[in-house]
Amino acid sequence: MVPNAQALHARWVIPVEPAGQVLEHHTVVIENATIRAVLPTSEWRSPGPGMEELTLPEHALIPGLVNTHTHAAMSLFRGMADDRPLMDWLTNHIWPAEARAVNREFVRDGTRLAAAEMLLGGTTCMNDMYFFGDEAAAAAIEAGLRAVIGMIVIGFPSAWAADVDEYFRKGQAVHDQYRDHPLITTAFAPHAPYTVDDAALTRIATLAEELDCPVHMHVQETADEVEQAIAANGLRPLRRLQGLGLVTPRLLAVHATCLDPEEMDLLATRGVTVVHCPESNLKLASGFCPVAELLARGVNVALGTDGAASNNDLDMLGELRTASLLAKGVAGDPCALPAAQALRMATWNGAQALGLERSIGSIGVGKQADLVAIDLGDLRARPVYDPVSQIVYSAHRDQVTQVWVAGRHVVRNRQLATLDVLGLKASAEEWGQRLL
Repeated sequence: MVPNAQALHARWVIPVEPAGQVLEHHTVVIENATIRAVLPTSEWRSPGPGMEELTLPEHALIPGLVNTHTHAAMSLFRGMADDRPLMDWLTNHIWPAEARAVNREFVRDGTRLAAAEMLLGGTTCMNDMYFFGDEAAAAAIEAGLRAVIGMIVIGFPSAWAADVDEYFRKGQAVHDQYRDHPLITTAFAPHAPYTVDDAALTRIATLAEELDCPVHMHVQETADEVEQAIAANGLRPLRRLQGLGLVTPRLLAVHATCLDPEEMDLLATRGVTVVHCPESNLKLASGFCPVAELLARGVNVALGTDGAASNNDLDMLGELRTASLLAKGVAGDPCALPAAQALRMATWNGAQALGLERSIGSIGVGKQADLVAIDLGDLRARPVYDPVSQIVYSAHRDQVTQVWVAGRHVVRNRQLATLDVLGLKASAEEWGQRLL
């Protein structure tokens, strides 16, 4: 008898790493949280009654999707201030709403809502940037979602912290609290170059090295941001960050829609990850990240949804399709960002960006069992010539039928096993009434 063991017999297993593999009629064996074997189903021999077996005859089994940029609690602001430019949206609507509403309860409820949406859509790991990181971590654990929790730093007071020193103190307390948790890690999360001063950014560069943490930051999101930075201090934001010691492999530069060729070369040379959020960028007309040019230079490009206040969903399968189509249009090249590379951005590249590639991002022996089964038996997905192309260009999140995080079966037959969905809906409606 094997305790906490499962054998998943899938029509297709897509490991993602190594690149280009599609394994037909394969079985993935899980023991506790870990993948113990990947083998042809014809070679499978059950060890006995302790093994739970699940047959997925028309499914593709992929690594869990990694949403590399979220503001999870902002799901409670979904649809609040649509069809506005970025800085108007942020300064005249979102920041005032946050000042009115954000507290521990808001973050716990909003993160639960976001976690449920992400799990049901096949996202098994989020990289979050928001206030009350301890509440976001607790909500993620409750949901069974893997999370990188941002130690946020921003140059004005909030309900979370009164000043920069308190942001640092509270952020590091969250880091210490969850240091050994199997689902939670942390990253420094300075909001943006225009909201965090040099002293705080220099401090982050030093502490990130000491604590071995990524640095998750909005960088060059719009042309206006770059122009204002030049007017204020004579430097484009990336050059300023370079001078402060932050342009390193630890940096996740989110959005990066406004890059010149020298900056793209710098990102490649320094090993920086760019986190592409195509749907949020389109909705806010922030610009177009030059994904094909970055990939051609060898830059690690990961994928994120941004928050539901600016997307307006947390649907990584939808983001995959948008990313690939947009890259082709921007590059003027139908071969730009092919399906397999887009899926890699949403899995392996995100894991690498977060320093989690030894644990997640691919299907292999010894990796954590973060897995997603996508039903390609649906008429919308037929016929199947290439399951990867079907996932990227045709699949919808309602085709996600099963999800595991660290071996735990958190979505079973399209039903969330960890949270009360009706309760989440009621809570969201209540918050909506409060925020009207």
